[in-house]
Amino acid sequence: MTDQAPAAESDIPGKPTSASRTTLSHIMTHNDTNLLGTVHGGVIMKLVDDAAGAVAGRHSGGPAVTASMDEMAFLEPVRVGDLVHVKAQVNWTGRTSMEVGVRVLAERWNESAPATQVGSAYLVFAAVDADGKPRAVPPVIPETERDKRRYQEAQIRRTHRLARRRAIMELREKRAAEGFED
Repeated sequence: MTDQAPAAESDIPGKPTSASRTTLSHIMTHNDTNLLGTVHGGVIMKLVDDAAGAVAGRHSGGPAVTASMDEMAFLEPVRVGDLVHVKAQVNWTGRTSMEVGVRVLAERWNESAPATQVGSAYLVFAAVDADGKPRAVPPVIPETERDKRRYQEAQIRRTHRLARRRAIMELREKRAAEGFED
């Protein structure tokens, strides 16, 4: 993950949150189920990654790869016949990375009841060039108060990701210095 480039110093014009926001919809079938008769969590995770990847590619204007997925929460089971809507948007951008927030909603295909939130996740994507090397991304421009809140929360998550990574690396270095092998 990279440091946030101040907006005034960015060579690339910013893009509003709405420019890359997307919804991916999919009806769940028996092929998607686990032994309990509900949809596999991995099926939902793939839909989440697909939608987030589309948003990251749109925002960055080219290829972007999943760097991490965290805080994947399954709130309710998804069933065969549910129409699942995966809504994704860029919450935050660094120099070459982006956090994409995803909400997963489900509704019965044959009912008029409103969709229920069944999951959420945050993914970090890195924009890459044709050689797979990191490339700069446009800053995201939050448009609404909700977008501004998501941007601020994403900065907190990024700080925690980096602190966790540092702490783990320090522990590994300390254990290696003490002669422990992993």
